[in-house]
Amino acid sequence: MRIMDLLTDSREEPVGDLEPDVELSRAARVRVLLAAALGPLVTGYAVVATVLALVALTAGRGAFSGTGALLAAGPGWLAAHQVRLGLGGHPIGVLPLLPTLGALALAARTATHASLRLGYRAPREALPVFVTITGAHAVFGLVIAIAAQGSPVSANPLAAFAVPGLLAALASLAGIFRGCGLPDVVAERLDALALRGLRAGALGLAVLLACGAAVFTVATAVSWRTVADMYEPAFGSSFGMFLLSVLYVPNAVAAALSFITGPGFSIGALNVGMFGYRGGAVPGVPLLGGLPEHHSAWWPALLVLPAATGVLVGWSLRKVDADPAQRIRAVAVAGAVVALGCVALGTLAGGRLGDGPFDPVSVPVGVASVVAFCWIVIPGSFVAFFAGEHEPPAPPEALEDNEAFEDAEDVDVEEAAEAVEEIEASEEDEEPSEEPEAPEEPDEDTEFDAEADAELGLEDDPAEDEAVTGGTETCGDVEAAETDR
Repeated sequence: MRIMDLLTDSREEPVGDLEPDVELSRAARVRVLLAAALGPLVTGYAVVATVLALVALTAGRGAFSGTGALLAAGPGWLAAHQVRLGLGGHPIGVLPLLPTLGALALAARTATHASLRLGYRAPREALPVFVTITGAHAVFGLVIAIAAQGSPVSANPLAAFAVPGLLAALASLAGIFRGCGLPDVVAERLDALALRGLRAGALGLAVLLACGAAVFTVATAVSWRTVADMYEPAFGSSFGMFLLSVLYVPNAVAAALSFITGPGFSIGALNVGMFGYRGGAVPGVPLLGGLPEHHSAWWPALLVLPAATGVLVGWSLRKVDADPAQRIRAVAVAGAVVALGCVALGTLAGGRLGDGPFDPVSVPVGVASVVAFCWIVIPGSFVAFFAGEHEPPAPPEALEDNEAFEDAEDVDVEEAAEAVEEIEASEEDEEPSEEPEAPEEPDEDTEFDAEADAELGLEDDPAEDEAVTGGTETCGDVEAAETDR
């Protein structure tokens, strides 16, 4: 704590309460970055040393040594960051996940606070925080691995440099995004439907983990007598075994998740699956007291848990879009998230366990991820398709009237608009007009000819017309009489 106080001493400039527009001095920025680099390292190392010292004090089998606890905390820190160790020449790759989760949360929280204290508003501005935290973890792991060369517990320097740096990079990115938001480029190109799928996938993974934790808890509770018999009468030994079991609880939950989805897990010769079982020896750890001794016919009934998870994911995505195809696409994104999570958990939960009968501890990552994807996508797509909205089909009359749209896939938008205008114009022309027709106006040429004839005395005389008509009739009578003769 004294080191942290010196690193974060802000008597000259209280950087924690600065306004966003206040520019920090170079010294203040260096202090914040130095605290971000050393804070997680010092805190994590101190926690590991404290746990080891507590175990040594309660064991009661030898004199306690503070120096020995501090030296042993180095390999413990590497184990917390998933760096495979060598114990007397035997590989130890099954490392506890609970300290790893704590280390990731500590690095992410440090990155968030450092970004806010430095007034960064965009993730690109927070690049110094990312580089500082990532580089500090990588260098610290390399230093521990080099210092442990020749001791009973050793580690590969390259792995000690790369693995803690990678985990710190992921955690610091998460912390920076939490404090500054996503980059503008990602936010602009991120599909809203895909984002909903990501959230639904996170929900599905959390529910599967909860189901695995429930199955593990029930199995342990049912086998409580076996679990209790594994503890030794001495308090120190029992406390050490209890602490070891607690640290490996996330590993057991990941194995239980693989079991309820179908593939199962294996410890050496022991293979426990939903539809198969092969016996074998297991370590005498209370954590494994709930392992079954034989296969049971009712195990396939547990498959209702992943199926219900898929239904829940589909139900949560039933209203994301009116198009059923788009809803199914969101369910597929959620299934991919769950599959990726199963790959990460299965990879970290297993590993080498010496060269004895318990080696290796493994989860079939490939099969487990594919099966988990199917458990989410198949029932989720079914629910999202039928429980959501559906666009009403176009009436057949409209399709018959608009013959111009028979080949709509090959018609441009402008051509379609012109066709609609032509159809509307033709409909308006076919409608009968209710207005009366106006009388025809006399032709001006006809009126001029009539006036000219009147001036010249050439007007039509009614008497002359009658005489002409009568004469015509008389000629007709004469011709008829001659014909009769």
